[in-house]
Amino acid sequence: MVTGAAFAAVMLAGVPIGLCLCLAGMVYIAASGNPLLFQSYPMQLFGGVDSYGLIAIPLFILIGEIMNGGGITRRIVEMAMAFVGALRGGLAYVNVLANMFVSSILGSATAQVAIMAQIMVPEMERKGYDRTFAAGLTAYAGMLGPIIPPSVMFVVYSVLAQVPVSDMLIAGIIPGVILTVLFCLVIAVLGWVHGFPAGEAMSLRRRVRTVLGALPTLSIPVVIVGSILSGLANATEAAAVGTVAAALVGRYWTREFDFRQLPAMLGRAGIYSAIVLFLVAAAAVFSWVLVFGKVPQDVAGWIRTVAKDPVTFMLLVNVILIVIGTVIDGVPGLIMTVPILLPIATEVYHIDPRHFGVVVTVNLVLGLLSPPVGLCFFVAAAVTGAKPGRMFLVTLPFFFISCVLLLLLSVWPGLSLALVKP
Repeated sequence: MVTGAAFAAVMLAGVPIGLCLCLAGMVYIAASGNPLLFQSYPMQLFGGVDSYGLIAIPLFILIGEIMNGGGITRRIVEMAMAFVGALRGGLAYVNVLANMFVSSILGSATAQVAIMAQIMVPEMERKGYDRTFAAGLTAYAGMLGPIIPPSVMFVVYSVLAQVPVSDMLIAGIIPGVILTVLFCLVIAVLGWVHGFPAGEAMSLRRRVRTVLGALPTLSIPVVIVGSILSGLANATEAAAVGTVAAALVGRYWTREFDFRQLPAMLGRAGIYSAIVLFLVAAAAVFSWVLVFGKVPQDVAGWIRTVAKDPVTFMLLVNVILIVIGTVIDGVPGLIMTVPILLPIATEVYHIDPRHFGVVVTVNLVLGLLSPPVGLCFFVAAAVTGAKPGRMFLVTLPFFFISCVLLLLLSVWPGLSLALVKP
């Protein structure tokens, strides 16, 4: 109780979530009357990041840096334009499809929204779309980043849950594709109701030239996902090969990547990676405290009185996590909830941890698009000047269709596990 009160107090005071977790652990040890536990504290911190799979995080982030600096993102947008740009609401489709392709390289919702909002929103506004809708659509399309591999959130979850990183990345493919299709269906309905403008039709020659010019950029996700699916590489090795592929494509195909940019890119990737890895280390201490305090057992006892079967449990988890996700960012949300909920899911309701990880991740990412925080909306607003509150209102259909996906994933585990080797 004292630990929970201390955690809530420092978090409300604006202390970063990683430090909150570390301080909560110290308060628990002090309150337990067993000072010898302080000797184990550094070991728990180190143990949290002593995982080979975590090497994939800085590599995935570096891929995104190289891709953005090498002009690869722009070519992916142009390729999406060649496929669907001439349809009614064509630029809205392009926004979603380009985000799907980019998400297979970036893996971060906030980074993806920041990049794609700069590219798509001004273009959509020039073609007659409302700026607020364009910014909100870009924020929702950014949901695909943590779902379609590679995904920093999946890597963190795999370490917390002790499951293979490759399995988690593969488990996100089908849900990510389904979410893309659902978003396109919403755009089709909204385009018919609101009369979205039709895009500019390309000649066949220009369309072929655009697609052929962008095809080499797709070698990056093909290398990453293909090497994992084929068993030729694990997630960390695939990330390393993908980094080399991104550098080669940016340097010798798009010719916009200069190796002199690399030190700055490595610096930015290192800073973001350090933040994520510190959170993971703090999570190890927090999980250790929860186990000593028997919190998972107490929560399991309460949930058993409410949820009598796995489906009911998953629906309850959906509600809990969406609420948590509205005020806490994705990775910290994973760190706070997985140590408590995962043992209940696997031991009490016999839910596959990989399926549970997909549902948890989609929940917390949806929280990034829900008031009162809605971090992705604020990122889009900072880039475009749109108002976050109105952004949420005009894109409510995308929120509801995302909830439909959550229900489907909760009821049918096969949507997550179909491609994963048993």
